[in-house]
Amino acid sequence: MIRPKAGATARPRGGHSAQTVSLKFLAEHLGLSPATVSLVINRSPAAKSIPHRTQERIRAAARELNYRPNFMARSLRAQRSFTIGVVVPEISEGYAALVLSGIEDHLLEEGYFYFVVSHRHRADLIDEYPRLLQQRAVEGLIAVDTACHEGVNIPVVAVSGHREIPGVTNIALNHLRATRLAIEHLTQLGHSKIAYIKGQEFSSDTEVRWEAVRDAAKELGLEINERLVGQLEGESPSPELGYQVTRKILATGEPFTALFAFNDISAIGAIRALREAGRRVPEDVSVVGFDDIQSAAFQNPALTTVRQPLRQMGIIAAETLLRRINASSKAPYPKNIHVEPELIVRETTARPASKSH
Repeated sequence: MIRPKAGATARPRGGHSAQTVSLKFLAEHLGLSPATVSLVINRSPAAKSIPHRTQERIRAAARELNYRPNFMARSLRAQRSFTIGVVVPEISEGYAALVLSGIEDHLLEEGYFYFVVSHRHRADLIDEYPRLLQQRAVEGLIAVDTACHEGVNIPVVAVSGHREIPGVTNIALNHLRATRLAIEHLTQLGHSKIAYIKGQEFSSDTEVRWEAVRDAAKELGLEINERLVGQLEGESPSPELGYQVTRKILATGEPFTALFAFNDISAIGAIRALREAGRRVPEDVSVVGFDDIQSAAFQNPALTTVRQPLRQMGIIAAETLLRRINASSKAPYPKNIHVEPELIVRETTARPASKSH
């Protein structure tokens, strides 16, 4: 165990002494310069030049002696807030939560504080939050599945951003490849009558992905029956929306042997509707989701889906934003960053039965 030297004014871990361990004391205790300790504790980019073993020693001593860096002093010295704003539609299982986990991991690792706000698709909040966050001195913004607008004078990274806006870096999935992976998988199994669930109108990915679906189907020589196309309606992040739209598709009476959903949450709801209608999955209808949320592998049957690297997209967003913040304001920045999907085949897809419904 690391112990303070005699006469030191250290506060034991979990104790309640009036005085706390100073940076100077921590440096003296370790036999290092205050500058070296400060670089590591404050997670400065320059700390990368310090040997990893030394960094671990400093962090271990800080934990043992219950050292707490003075965030306000750090901000005043650097004339920076070291704070990021993150805007999301809502926080629940699924897309936004996985992206947010990647953002959080990287910002914590780099020693940044962050505010997370959810707008619930309200246009007034989407417009107002960037301004309110700037008033709280955030140094940059990450917008997750949220429309960005011009006039924000700090760096912005948009996850699932598709509009070319000055000052905004867009991180987006290769949707054409993603939809082709799903549809090609189904056609190779022998499916030609495929139902589709589109996303809500307010989702950043809805139109881009639907155009990709059309293009992929055309490339594969597959005709899309518009009577087998439904759209999610409502703001709820629950499977209920997928359940309701699948009931509407079933009510048309059009036969289909496969369904490609906008996301995993709607696919889960679709499977419930199919079962209630007497359709077995995958024996009667194959189902493909999108995203690969954490529970997808634990559904019964386990969900076949197109994996977006959502957590990695969050990490890339945070890394990109911090690089932009720490660079000159006139430095060039990436306008678009594309990530690639992966098809995850599980138990909800199979060859169609000889007789379609």
